[in-house]
Amino acid sequence: MWFWTFFQGILLFTNAFAILNEDRFLARRGWTLAEMSRERRSTLKGQVVGLIHACQFLRLPLILFNIITIIVKLFSG
Repeated sequence: MWFWTFFQGILLFTNAFAILNEDRFLARRGWTLAEMSRERRSTLKGQVVGLIHACQFLRLPLILFNIITIIVKLFSG
């Protein structure tokens, strides 16, 4: 049962990263992938920017995981 709760937590965390708008929110703070040079991508900030970019890139699988989670929650209660 803890695995399902852990999966839902990761899914919510990924949803939060996927909805961040790069132009309105991230560019003001210098957190865009274009601003990261090759050397700076290995830093913690570069890794987080890469994670945010990957979450935004994989929106379609994220939508499918959300649909599956909603259906399971509807049937299981």
